[in-house]
Amino acid sequence: MVHESGALDATLAAAAGDDPVLMAELRAAFADSLGRQIDLLGRARCDGNWNVAALRLKGLAASFHAATLIELADEAIAAAPGEPTVLRKLTAFMRDFSADAAERPTGALGTSASSA
Repeated sequence: MVHESGALDATLAAAAGDDPVLMAELRAAFADSLGRQIDLLGRARCDGNWNVAALRLKGLAASFHAATLIELADEAIAAAPGEPTVLRKLTAFMRDFSADAAERPTGALGTSASSA
């Protein structure tokens, strides 16, 4: 699964402006919240807990305009608790997002911190 970063990066850039530190903090906050919701989905054993985590995930995705993640959250909402294919897709999204962040220079959206 390829992480679509266009709208997500645009949303982060709009919030952070030219501040690379704020951009990094926003990406970290997104990744942290994403990881928590995926963890909650992985531990959910009843419909209620699964749906709450899936809806929180969808809210996070909508807040950051992450269309692919919204689709994955919708899949989770429609799935049974613990559905392994949904969890694998979400984990892949998280991995791709984290890899994208690791490959990105320290500055906002590909600019180096020294030139910011």
